[in-house]
Amino acid sequence: MTDTPGSGLKWTDTLEIAIQLAERHPEVDPNRLNFVDLMRWVMALPGFMEDERHCGEKKLEAIQLAWIEERE
Repeated sequence: MTDTPGSGLKWTDTLEIAIQLAERHPEVDPNRLNFVDLMRWVMALPGFMEDERHCGEKKLEAIQLAWIEERE
């Protein structure tokens, strides 16, 4: 088997993405981040496997909200 548990992040892995973004960008206020940059940052995360075509505003909003909650 080549897959390991926890590998291959997808757009729906909202909480894990938010945790990783908070760790990588502690100086950033997610309330002020535009969705274009958010999408780029998510896609740059290690192990992120999905294409930007599978991303949408609702998924980015969910990630942003989870990141805001993670900071609190």
